[in-house]
Amino acid sequence: MTAGRRLFAWLGAALLAVALTACAGLPTSGPVNPGRAPGEAEGSQEVFFRPVGPLPGATPQQIVEGFIRAGSAPGAGARWERAREFLAPDFRSAWRPSAGVIIDLENDRVPVETGEGLVSVSLTVVGTTDARGSYQQADEAATTLSYELAQQDDGEWRITAAPDGVVLDRALFPSVFHEYAVMYFSPGWEYLVPDVRWFPTTTAATSIVDALVNRSKSDWLDGAVFSAFPEGVEARPTVPVSAGVAEVELTESVLASDTQALDRMQAQLEASLATANVTAVQMSVDGTPLEATAAPVRSTRIPGAPLVLTELGFGYLAGDELEPVAGLTDVMTTVDPVAIQTSADRDLAALLLRTGEVARVRDDRTSVVLDERAGLLDPTIGPGGGVWSVPREDPSALRVFPLAGEPIDVEGAFPDATGIEAFSLSRDGTRLAAVVTAGGRSVLWVAGVGRGADEGAIVLDEPLLLSVLGGSGVDVAWLDDQTVGVLVRQDDTTVVLEQAVGGPGTTVVAPRDAASLAGGTSLSNVRLRGEDGALYVRRGSTWQQAAAGIRVLATQQGAPQ
Repeated sequence: MTAGRRLFAWLGAALLAVALTACAGLPTSGPVNPGRAPGEAEGSQEVFFRPVGPLPGATPQQIVEGFIRAGSAPGAGARWERAREFLAPDFRSAWRPSAGVIIDLENDRVPVETGEGLVSVSLTVVGTTDARGSYQQADEAATTLSYELAQQDDGEWRITAAPDGVVLDRALFPSVFHEYAVMYFSPGWEYLVPDVRWFPTTTAATSIVDALVNRSKSDWLDGAVFSAFPEGVEARPTVPVSAGVAEVELTESVLASDTQALDRMQAQLEASLATANVTAVQMSVDGTPLEATAAPVRSTRIPGAPLVLTELGFGYLAGDELEPVAGLTDVMTTVDPVAIQTSADRDLAALLLRTGEVARVRDDRTSVVLDERAGLLDPTIGPGGGVWSVPREDPSALRVFPLAGEPIDVEGAFPDATGIEAFSLSRDGTRLAAVVTAGGRSVLWVAGVGRGADEGAIVLDEPLLLSVLGGSGVDVAWLDDQTVGVLVRQDDTTVVLEQAVGGPGTTVVAPRDAASLAGGTSLSNVRLRGEDGALYVRRGSTWQQAAAGIRVLATQQGAPQ
């Protein structure tokens, strides 16, 4: 392995450690980045760059600078032919641009000629992607890349050794690489769960199918989700798309799959490729179409109206009226909650009571106290009705209270965390987002929810760092299947961080007294509750008060099907 390749491999492993030891903060000024409209894929507009090739008489430093700039042009088939023009002929086939991306700050690049035919470039790294397209945030880590060059027979300098992968400025990255969701199933085959990857737009369909069928899931999700594609089934190297229809050629071993498995494969392919604007998918073997209909899956969308508790009762707020929730509205008058999260079917809710206890209520108007430990956080509820609860000062003491049976202590809960400020389970039940204190700072983690070796055991996989918060986390909620919202207090400012799971995040300044948040029907539909009971909704770059007297702004884990 060359020194350059070792450096790139090292970067992916080192980013988590760097992020927990360097200083950073969330921006509290600058332009507001609005969320996507419903159904709109981020980076859906393709942008193509045409950097110039090597100029006659260019110095080694100029060749390296041009080579790095050429990383913005993957070209047809993502072969990076323009970048290869800067390489010596013997090195062109050895360089692997698909190894990943280093995302940096272009203005911080410092190229230096360290000797004859030797150039080093200092970078400020803000993120990376690996060969699978998985994104990892960095905390503006400084690193150096080394390049070797030699004069060719015509006297021109060309690169003879360079790190694999490409380097892209943070502003260019989402234009050259777009965000795509590779879809897997939740346990029970009920939900589709996105595993976000970043691929060049020129090879989106082929890259998505390759990731889904031929490659492994992201490490942090490995134990939490499942694929209908069995081991041994592979997809052919290219996926042609004509008139919106993708042709996915599979190996013969798929013929051993039954109808149910084929339908699930079809569902995964259709949902995954839809993020690349593919409207239909045809699976085939040796050119013979396979008969399959996408298996039905459950949606995680929630209603548009906010779900609140006021002095009038509990229900969906429409103007000055409350639409009650059958069964649950009545039981809320018998308890005194300060936090509420309802199940997707609205037959259960997890509560934090004013007494500090965690309880579960049912739509049969009954309630039961589950957890009486001191310092409990707002609980979260899973698809099976299990209520998750944890003390603020003891993150490892995470516990699940199932509908039947004894409480379950979660294995591997929040390693190395000394405190936890807020947490929430994704609506499909496969991922747990948490704001924890680690390394003396407040960070946002997400971990896959897996099953242990013992029957009924629940395990949190190794967490993925999503963001280092420049303040204290006040509340956290899933805004959609792949975005976590965090309310962050920074000195005299409060911001909402909208953090993509597997991508960069954006921040929006929020009302100073915001105390809780909840998702809506889209990213631009986030709701906030102020300490005085005001309900705020976002209108473009500003927040407007929509109601008053809100005692609790509830979060929802979906809607009845």
